[in-house]
Amino acid sequence: MRTYGKALSVVAVAAALSATTMASPASAAVTIKMERVYTETVWESMGIQFTCPPNQVLTGRSHYGDERAKTTYHCSRILINDEQVQVHSGDWTSPQRESRSDYSAPDHQVIVGRWHQDDENGDTRYRTGALYWQGRQVLLANGDTTGEYKESSHSWLAGYGKVMTGRTHHGDENGKTWYRFATVTFEG
Repeated sequence: MRTYGKALSVVAVAAALSATTMASPASAAVTIKMERVYTETVWESMGIQFTCPPNQVLTGRSHYGDERAKTTYHCSRILINDEQVQVHSGDWTSPQRESRSDYSAPDHQVIVGRWHQDDENGDTRYRTGALYWQGRQVLLANGDTTGEYKESSHSWLAGYGKVMTGRTHHGDENGKTWYRFATVTFEG
């Protein structure tokens, strides 16, 4: 009987190890990394259609001065298990008057571009993108909004692992700006 007990223990351990090593790779945890790799400065009011390079997303913006000053955009790439996430960019949104603009990307989409023309009475549009890794959609969680910034004197960078999902602006260059952001997640 004792031999049978030892044999059963060995079989149980072997079965447990086998089950552990045969677990689906999809259920394994993934590592998500963000790399700020591109920055571009453009004239704010010139009607430039700024879009991050392919497979990158907006993770920051700064502006100092009025509408005749320049705006700097910061773009990042997202890596899951050291493989770059694909960004499927959409069309430009309908225009909103900048002085009372309030935009949020659709659920699980990020902002990849901004297009502004003229001063605070001009139009602002956004371009969003959906994120995919290995053919599966990457999700966003824990959406939040920043505190207010003075539009004519600010710099905002999303925290690590976070992306820009919206922006609100009220008034002229001395008015207030808020950013929306969310955390990149992937359920394996």
